[in-house]
Amino acid sequence: MPMRLGTPLPSLAGATEWLGGGPPDLTERPVLIHFWSVSCHICHQTMPALLSYRERYGPQGLVFIGVHMPRFESETDVAKVQADIARFGIAHPVAVDNQHALAEAFQNEYVPAFFLFDREGKLFFRTAGDKGFEKLEGKIQQLLGLA
Repeated sequence: MPMRLGTPLPSLAGATEWLGGGPPDLTERPVLIHFWSVSCHICHQTMPALLSYRERYGPQGLVFIGVHMPRFESETDVAKVQADIARFGIAHPVAVDNQHALAEAFQNEYVPAFFLFDREGKLFFRTAGDKGFEKLEGKIQQLLGLA
């Protein structure tokens, strides 16, 4: 069963490794957690737009955290994740979730998937896939009081 709106932000302690820095302080800060995978075509298609949101809404206080959730055993190779991080220029922290501990904590089985939390750490919006991604920017603007 997927997380319900208003659910508190789960712990990020289950990551097997962090790339690009550890988890930032999320106290009283809105946060977007995005799950992705190196083999996910839709993840690759939406990544440039997602990174443009980071450039646009990061200065407004929105914190971005990526979670690499491998779909196949071959994707547990951290070098592949690092290559995608370099390829796309991902400059925010990325949790490597090789044991799927974060996927379980977020009750998530999809990539790409997006979880938007408010300043109180409560789930404000969640969505998945390319059609869900189309709704994400409007929800970010709504959360930040820009809509």
